[in-house]
Amino acid sequence: MKLPRPLPLAFALATLFGGSAQAQNLVQMYEAARGYDASYQSALAQYTASVAKADQATSGILPSVGIGAGYSGTQFENKTGNATFDNSFRTENANISASQPLYRPANLATYEQGRKQVEVAKAQLASVEQDLILRVSQAYFDVLAAQDNLVLVREQKKAVAEQFASAKRNFEVGTATITDSREAEAQYDLILAEEINVENDVRVKRLALELIVGRPANELKPLARPVVLPPVTPSEPEPWVQIAYENNPTVQQSRLALDIAKLGVAKAYAGHKPTLDLTASYGNTRYPGGNSSTGFYTRTTAGTVGLSFNLPVFSGFLVQNQVKEALSLEEKAKSDVDAAERSVAQFTRAAVYSLKSGLGRVKALETAEASTQSALDANVLGYQVGVRINLDVLNSQTKVFATKRDLDQTRYNVLVGGLRLRQAAGTLKLEDLNAVNTLLAK
Repeated sequence: MKLPRPLPLAFALATLFGGSAQAQNLVQMYEAARGYDASYQSALAQYTASVAKADQATSGILPSVGIGAGYSGTQFENKTGNATFDNSFRTENANISASQPLYRPANLATYEQGRKQVEVAKAQLASVEQDLILRVSQAYFDVLAAQDNLVLVREQKKAVAEQFASAKRNFEVGTATITDSREAEAQYDLILAEEINVENDVRVKRLALELIVGRPANELKPLARPVVLPPVTPSEPEPWVQIAYENNPTVQQSRLALDIAKLGVAKAYAGHKPTLDLTASYGNTRYPGGNSSTGFYTRTTAGTVGLSFNLPVFSGFLVQNQVKEALSLEEKAKSDVDAAERSVAQFTRAAVYSLKSGLGRVKALETAEASTQSALDANVLGYQVGVRINLDVLNSQTKVFATKRDLDQTRYNVLVGGLRLRQAAGTLKLEDLNAVNTLLAK
């Protein structure tokens, strides 16, 4: 008896998990994750806070204005001989003052540091967004891989059951030994145990995806068949490394940290420099009922404009030690840039090699899929004519389904690997996710 070939995987998935008309695709899952994932929401709030904190540095170079007002009553008695005179009075005052920094190098350095901090916050948010794309994609394809594996296990169970029935019939008519029947039964029992394990794996993988996206993940669109995987472009790692040097958020943050450290040195040296401010004030003081010297209404108005100059002379070696600290932090930042560039370069090269290896493995497994199926057909035919034993058929079946499982998993690894490479290069965007999404069933 010749076993039927396994159903096409896309059709089997549709049969097992329902049609794909209402199934969700990868981009829909990512959009849901942007509004739900706690890590992303936390990073978004941190970005907003970082921008607001950086903008605070602007106050050091802008004018400051203050308005004040006051009211007081004075109890005043003047006793002369036996006569007592009550000269109590009220005082009302209001004033406005303003100051504009003209030369404050430390404030200017702080302002420029704040601008750099905004760029750091943008790079941090970009890194989190790229990480979210990768996490959603990995979880999505983990679910598909688990579902594929479940379909294959059930197909294998069906094939082993048919082989078990064939071995029992052959034993009953005397053309096979009891060993064939026992081997098929043992293989069937093992498949039942594996099916339980794989069913649980599907549930766990779905939970992991749902934790990110905040919605049920029971129906996902599978890969369209036949699967056409995009090539690696450029195919060599060095162009990717150069792209990563320019765009990777980790490298960008380390370089911005070095710029901030250099500004910190300038800020520390500014402790030796003078400061110059433009100041102005205007005030009005009234005595509605007079004051201690006169009983008539009195009002005094005063306005001033001037310059405030300050030159630091000695501060207990505070500035000198601040300069030493800033110079050391600058050296640390330079080392951090080198470390970030080396790490990103290594990760990028590894991602390119891994992706190319995965594409090569897909081609090899596609060839192996056809050859193992041919070997299974030959063993089934040989068993029917008596030149092969049942164990040969069972082993061939195991190789066929293992090859299909490995092929599906490797395809998913290649798709995630392409996204991981773009993350290493710092160019991962929603457009890249859309490109992968087009490979799913419509």
